[in-house]
Amino acid sequence: MKMTREQILKNEGWTKQSSHDEPRLSDIVEMYEEIGLEVLLEPFNPDEEPGCTDCMRGSARNYKTIYTRDKLRI
Repeated sequence: MKMTREQILKNEGWTKQSSHDEPRLSDIVEMYEEIGLEVLLEPFNPDEEPGCTDCMRGSARNYKTIYTRDKLRI
């Protein structure tokens, strides 16, 4: 069975946080970076989200899903 993108990211240590559009998206990304987390933005897919996403569906391409993880130490 093929793994979903979310499962792959989870295996890589990413934690799904939330989905937003601008201007809130940039504010939240900045906050996560300020507290020392690595941030990854993925395209928002309303069909893969729990709960009601009707209000986001019409402009889904404007939304991004935020994933975070501790910065990798080398």
